[in-house]
Amino acid sequence: MPDHWMEEEGDVATQEETRDKVDPPRMYKVLLHNDNYTTMEFVILVLMTVFRKGESEAVQIMFDVHRKGIGLAGIYQRDIAETKVQKVIQMSRQAQFPFMCTMEPE
Repeated sequence: MPDHWMEEEGDVATQEETRDKVDPPRMYKVLLHNDNYTTMEFVILVLMTVFRKGESEAVQIMFDVHRKGIGLAGIYQRDIAETKVQKVIQMSRQAQFPFMCTMEPE
């Protein structure tokens, strides 16, 4: 077998190993922001329906929003985070609340 065969095979192996080392997708924090109008019950409803939180976890996050001004609803890939932010804002406007939801890179 000629020497150049070995080099080509080595190159192929290196390329395959490089392809396997894919960075995981960037994750985004979805944040809920306090305001003076949105009810605590509505925040809990949002957390249970949009973010699939159990009642006790939803209440805990709602108190973070209420006391700290902001609460972490979850950490998701970009497209999922964007969809959840849009859904929260849509629900809030339909309920006539100014409730805000944003996302930021983790």
